[in-house]
Amino acid sequence: MSFDVMIVGIGGQGTILTSNILGKACVIEGIPVRGAETHGMAQRGGSVESQIRIGQEFGPLIAPGSADMLLSFDLMEAVRAAHWLKPEGTIYTSREFVIPTSVFMQDFPAPTEQMLREMLGDRPAKIIDSRALAEEAGNILTQNIVMLGAASPMLPLKKESLQEAIRRTVPPKTIDLNLKAFEMGIDAGKN
Repeated sequence: MSFDVMIVGIGGQGTILTSNILGKACVIEGIPVRGAETHGMAQRGGSVESQIRIGQEFGPLIAPGSADMLLSFDLMEAVRAAHWLKPEGTIYTSREFVIPTSVFMQDFPAPTEQMLREMLGDRPAKIIDSRALAEEAGNILTQNIVMLGAASPMLPLKKESLQEAIRRTVPPKTIDLNLKAFEMGIDAGKN
């Protein structure tokens, strides 16, 4: 069994934290896991990618066009990374997006949400209002956990393992908040 997840976002959205949660959930279940991260200009606003290969015993890198899932915390990053997904793969993305500084510095027209949705093509995509759900959960910083919850039924991992991995990864004072965001994400992913 091998299930490849490409996680994308921008600096500050919790891309690395989410990949660490997935890795810990695999360890809890005794499933081999490999991963790689591309931080690049990961200061706030820079692209961040994590490749997680669940059940993979060999290389950590996902070949373009072969990821089973694209988990994105920014709609624009989902468009940019869609080429990693295999044709029957699934996209889970936040509807939030940040216009890159280079766009307005050069006075280029900014894309709209509708334009970005069209750029995703006809791939199966769940677009989640993670910001609103994270605010409802109690903290906007839990958007990544909302998205992890939304995508979790498609992952080859038990819900209980993901919950335990969240407990082991997030700061202790935010455990309940993050578990609430995770549950809200699961509900949102069903719709």
